[in-house]
Amino acid sequence: MFETQSLALYEMLQETKLIELEKLDELYVEHQESGKSLGNLIDELAVVDIDVLLKAVAEYLGWEYLHATPTSVDDTVIGILEGSIARMYAVVPIRFDETSIDLLVTDPFNSQIVDDLTFALQRDVRLVVSNPTAVENLIKLHYGEEEGTIDDLLKELGKGPTTTQEELSESDIEAMAGETPIVRFVNLVLLQAVKDEASDIHFEPFEDEFKIRYRIDGALYEMAPPPVQLALPIISRIKVVANLNIAERRVPQDGRIKITVAGRQVDLRVSTLPTQFGESVVLRVLDRSVVQLDIEKLGMPKDVSTSVQDVISRPNGIFVVTGPTGSGKTTTLYSCLRILNEVDRKLLTAEDPVEYEIEGIMQVSINPHIGLTFAKTLRSFLRQDPDTIMVGEIRDLETAQISIQASLTGHLVLSTLHTNDAAGAITRLVDMGVEPFLIASSLEAVLAQRLVRTICSDCRTPFNPNESLIGQLDLQLKDVGDKEFFYGKGCSHCNETGYRGRMGIYEMLRMSEPLRDLVSQRSPALVIRQKALEEGMRTLRDDGLRAIYNGETSIEEVIKYT
Repeated sequence: MFETQSLALYEMLQETKLIELEKLDELYVEHQESGKSLGNLIDELAVVDIDVLLKAVAEYLGWEYLHATPTSVDDTVIGILEGSIARMYAVVPIRFDETSIDLLVTDPFNSQIVDDLTFALQRDVRLVVSNPTAVENLIKLHYGEEEGTIDDLLKELGKGPTTTQEELSESDIEAMAGETPIVRFVNLVLLQAVKDEASDIHFEPFEDEFKIRYRIDGALYEMAPPPVQLALPIISRIKVVANLNIAERRVPQDGRIKITVAGRQVDLRVSTLPTQFGESVVLRVLDRSVVQLDIEKLGMPKDVSTSVQDVISRPNGIFVVTGPTGSGKTTTLYSCLRILNEVDRKLLTAEDPVEYEIEGIMQVSINPHIGLTFAKTLRSFLRQDPDTIMVGEIRDLETAQISIQASLTGHLVLSTLHTNDAAGAITRLVDMGVEPFLIASSLEAVLAQRLVRTICSDCRTPFNPNESLIGQLDLQLKDVGDKEFFYGKGCSHCNETGYRGRMGIYEMLRMSEPLRDLVSQRSPALVIRQKALEEGMRTLRDDGLRAIYNGETSIEEVIKYT
C-alpha cells in the first residue's frame, strides 16, 4: 500500500496525529531497515483501521473517499480509458463528463497521475481514494493484466509503410513517434522490462533487423524483433519522452524519463549513440522498489558486513569499493550512506549521474560539459561543512588528491574504482600519481565485489561435478570432500535459464600497519595481496566457493566472474 510514498504518508500521519508519534517513528525506522513500505507495515500490524487511514489520507489530500469500492464499473465509463493507461497509472474511471473525470486510484500520493492524465485525457482529473487491493482487482477485471501481447502489436505495426530517414522531415518523424501503435508498443516494452526486473533495455538498429534486448540478472535476452522500418519511429518516441532532440542523430545524447508503472514511479536513464544504421539507444532502469539498499540484505558474509560497518563508523578516512561496471558498487555505497543518514550528519554525494534520490542527502549530478567535474564539485563540498562525502568514482589524480585531503582533514570519504581486486585499487592510485605515503595514511579499507547469478530455487538440482570442472576452480576432488553442488535445470519461473536473481561475492582488505608500510614502500599489488591473505583476507574466489557450497550459485558463475 502506497509502495513508493512512505515519506509522504509519514508526514501526513505526523500532521494528523492518527498514530502516536513515538509509535509512528518506530514504524518509520522499521520501514527503513526492512525495506517494506510504511503503508504495508501499518496494514500488517493493524496499527490503525484501514478505512480510518484511507479516509484520513483522502481528507489530507483533498480527494473524495469511497468506503465501498464498486465490484464492477459500466463499460461506457471503462471505455473512456485505454487499458495501457489504466494499468500504467493503476487507476479505474468511475464517472466522467465533458470537462472532468473521477478516477479510483491505488496511490493517491502520486501527484504525477493528475499532471499526466489531465494532459492525456484533456479533462480535469479528480482522484478518488478507496481500498487499494479492491482497486487493483477492478483493474484486472476490466483491463486484464497485459496489453495484449507484444506479438499482437508487432502484427499491427508490421502493416505500416516503409520509408527511409532521408525522405522524412522532422515533423514527419515527430508525427510517426506519436502514432498510437508506436506509443503502445514502447509503453509495453518498458512495462515488460520493469515487470521482469530488467536493469537495461537495448534498442539496436542493424542493416536488416532491429533488435530489442533486456538485461536481466546480468545476462542479455532478446525479444521478438519489430520490423526494421520501425527503428526510427520507436527510437524517436523514446527521444520525445526523454526530451531529447529528435532531429539530431549525429552526436550522442543523454536524457532521463520518469514513468509510472503499476502505480509506482520508475526512472529510466537514456543514452543514444549514432551508429552506421541509425541510433542505438540504451535505457538503464532505476527502480527503487527492486533495489535492496539494506546492507544486511546484500548477501555479505557476516564478517565482511561487520567490517564495512566498522569502517564507515569512523570519523575520517577513505573507503573504496572496487569492481567492473555493473558489479553493484554504487548499491553498496548507497547502503552505507543509508546507515550514516542520521539527523546529526551532513552527507554529500557527487555522482555521474545521480541514480537513486535518497531523502536527507544532498546529491549533485556531475556535468563535465559545463565544467562541473568531480574535482570541482569536491572542492565546493569542503566549503559545505560535510561529515561524509561520496564520490561516484575516482577517475583522475586531481579527484584522488582532493579526496585524500578531505579524509586527512576529518571527513569520511566513500568512493569507487575500476580494478580487478582489492590490492589493485592501491596500485591504481599510485599509478594515477598519488604519493604512496598519502594513500597509506588515509585509506582505511578496500572492498572488491562481483555479482553472480543465483540458482533458481524452484529448479535447483544437486549434481556431482567431474574432475575437469573442479579443476577450473583450482581445486582437486579430494579438496571438496563430501560437499554438495547444485545447478538450475531450468523452469518457467526462471525462463528456463536455471538462474533467478543475483548475489554479491566480496573481498575485504582492511589496512593494517604492516600493509601501510608496504604501500609506503611502493610494493607491487602481488606483495600487498599476499600480506593481506596472511592477515586473513578472503579472496573473491574463496567467497565464491562459500556461495557454491551454500547452494546459492553455480561453479560456472564463479569461474566466469573470478
